[in-house]
Amino acid sequence: MSWMRPLGDTGLQVSALGLGTVKLGRDQALQYPSGFVIPDPRSAANLLAQAKALGINLIDTAPAYGDSEQRLGQLLAGQRRDWLLCTKVGEEFNAGASSFDFSPEHTRASVQRSLRRLNTDVLDLVLVHSNGDDLPIINSMGTLEALQELKQEGLLRAFGMSSKTVAGGLAAAAICDVLMLTYNLQQREELPVLDACAGRNTAVLLKKVLASGHLVHADSDPLQASMNLALGHPGTSAAIIGTINPAHLRANVKAARRTLA
Repeated sequence: MSWMRPLGDTGLQVSALGLGTVKLGRDQALQYPSGFVIPDPRSAANLLAQAKALGINLIDTAPAYGDSEQRLGQLLAGQRRDWLLCTKVGEEFNAGASSFDFSPEHTRASVQRSLRRLNTDVLDLVLVHSNGDDLPIINSMGTLEALQELKQEGLLRAFGMSSKTVAGGLAAAAICDVLMLTYNLQQREELPVLDACAGRNTAVLLKKVLASGHLVHADSDPLQASMNLALGHPGTSAAIIGTINPAHLRANVKAARRTLA
């Protein structure tokens, strides 16, 4: 597949890699192997400029990523047409801990807040930030129905779910535009969902492609092996890479392009 590819049936075109931005706004209660310093405005702006220059057009954020949304709204001023913005609903992060609210009322309020924070009239993608109770969220919370209504109102272009279970992913694949799944060299449990999405042409964004920095693999080049796995599946629309290191970003793009060559 090419670097730029269709995002399922949404009508949007997405780059093979997207930039995850939790590290732009939050440095607490994360599962990375080492700590980091949240980039200052100049460093963050340079990172985004580098991502754009490397051909990336997808940015992934969320209310649970600290003040990532607010910072992006400022950093991307005047660049809205250059990016696909993906954010989420359902999870909040305050005082060092997450809380969850999947009600339709909170979903609508969260989307409206994200629009303000990101300084945009429309969000390209909005995903449910699951707490692991995928099936109850899908079947009884009304969250996806609320997102469907917001899509019909023109406040978002596509919606879906960042799921955590195979059963939930399979159920969501039948009713969503986009899914976000975990898939890497060490975690392949959600492969049936990725296969199902490929059959339905449901868009898939892969998270934790590099196992959040915990990647351990016998391959001599685990980065390349990770990209080969993630981007080698026909169901993958894009892989989200969360880095604030310019050298790592360049290496990730180089490996991804090698896979696609």
